[in-house]
Amino acid sequence: MLKILKYSFFDLMRSRWSYVYFAFYLLLGIVLLFLNNDLSKAVITLMNVIIVLVPLIGTIFGVMYYYNSKEFTELLLAQPLKRSSIFLGQYLGVALSLSMSLILGLGLPFVFYGLFESSAIWDFSLLLITGTFLTLIFTALAFNIALSNENKIKGFGYAILLWLFLAVIYDGLFLMTLIMFEDYPLDKVSLIGTMLNPIDLSRTLILLKLDISALLGYTGAVFKQFFGTSFGLIISFIMLTVWVVLPVLRIIFKSKKKDF
Repeated sequence: MLKILKYSFFDLMRSRWSYVYFAFYLLLGIVLLFLNNDLSKAVITLMNVIIVLVPLIGTIFGVMYYYNSKEFTELLLAQPLKRSSIFLGQYLGVALSLSMSLILGLGLPFVFYGLFESSAIWDFSLLLITGTFLTLIFTALAFNIALSNENKIKGFGYAILLWLFLAVIYDGLFLMTLIMFEDYPLDKVSLIGTMLNPIDLSRTLILLKLDISALLGYTGAVFKQFFGTSFGLIISFIMLTVWVVLPVLRIIFKSKKKDF
């Protein structure tokens, strides 16, 4: 698996799209620091970009890499290699290369600007950690979609639909549910609903860490009471880990059952 991971990783790192992805975050970090002159404000702006863009890029790259390397994958399947090793190696190669582009692209301008001497270092660290989690999650979901659909157009369509649902539609449905049943105690429902969406969970964690949960009103108070504690933070990271592990387990299961 390590050899396949290494090949996939360096194959993507040589790709121009990886350089474009890295350059985008590098330029974004430089521009934000130039305009804001304040690390905390730059982190808040970055949150809005990362929460939406990272899942989209992870989804598209995951599906695109699977379909583009399909012939090479079939060649590997003819060798005495475990199927799980092949697909896990490819998945980790894609996810780690995207994560490295994100971390280096945003990290370099902030480090040169004096991140280690600023109090915003913990907020920025949480931003990168949640961004890495989202990359791992949505790349795994993309591989699941690609494994389940031989048709490339269907695969891309389902991948974009998944991102659209979790990034936009889910929030609308969730908000409508809270409004319709506002006369009932919905504290636990809102907490569970947030945990069932990795994008919402990541956004909530960053908002609470930046101490701007007052913008969320009553819901923000409920979230702060739970997510603002050490126990809530641990549960949140456990849920993000579960969001990574379950799709990865399905990749292993699906690759063993799929007829290539």
